[in-house]
Amino acid sequence: MSWSSGLLGFGAGLLISGVTAPVGVSGAVFLLPVQVSVLGVPSPAVTPTNLLYNVVAGPGALLRHLRAGRLNGPLARLLVAGTVPGVVVGALVRVFAVPGPRVFRLLIAVLLLPLGLWLLLRTLRPAAGRPARPPSPRATTGLALTVGVAGGVYGIGGGSLLGPVLVGRGMPVALVAPAALAATFVTSVVGAAVYALLSLAATGDVAPDWFLGLSCGAGGLVGGYLGARLQPRLPETALRLLLGALAAGIGALYAVQVLR
Repeated sequence: MSWSSGLLGFGAGLLISGVTAPVGVSGAVFLLPVQVSVLGVPSPAVTPTNLLYNVVAGPGALLRHLRAGRLNGPLARLLVAGTVPGVVVGALVRVFAVPGPRVFRLLIAVLLLPLGLWLLLRTLRPAAGRPARPPSPRATTGLALTVGVAGGVYGIGGGSLLGPVLVGRGMPVALVAPAALAATFVTSVVGAAVYALLSLAATGDVAPDWFLGLSCGAGGLVGGYLGARLQPRLPETALRLLLGALAAGIGALYAVQVLR
């Protein structure tokens, strides 16, 4: 990779994480098509490269949340308990089964587009009657396990999936965002390590593109810190609208890629 590619990766990581960090999304799901279509990272190396981005970018936002005391609840532990074993399974599937990206894009589009639109409508026009009940601890960990497998296969942190579901079930964004980012960071550390080990035994482009992953992650480190610092200044309604718009935007982006 050239230095121009590194600068482009830094700028992309900075911009994406600055916008997505306030709602608990690392931005890896947005960075994935940039790495494939613009920067030309081969498959399956793009998956651990995206995980490496999360590892480098994560501490910026997490440090800010930790200083503000927003990582003291049990939600982060429940999410990590599910995503960590999930990412190991996902990495093994990615290297040895090699699922096609078209299926992943279709699943993301089918899940996130209606979920994002539903969250936007629910925020703009709150439903009358009984409010939504947050999922049980067991259901939360089960959801995290599923998301962890997807993260291991495709290199997304999982916040883009966990955030809309948990917020849509009645949890406040201020609670979900730090926990989702913490789970993304821990899961990405484990996932990147698994891919590094698998690269010793498997053939092909399995190891991450270290230069590009570090470049994108450095931008994400700065952007994530700024985004996490901005979060307390935004009202809950604005955060919900931002999360809904991001979910719908991601779903629409991948739907267009499927239809091409």
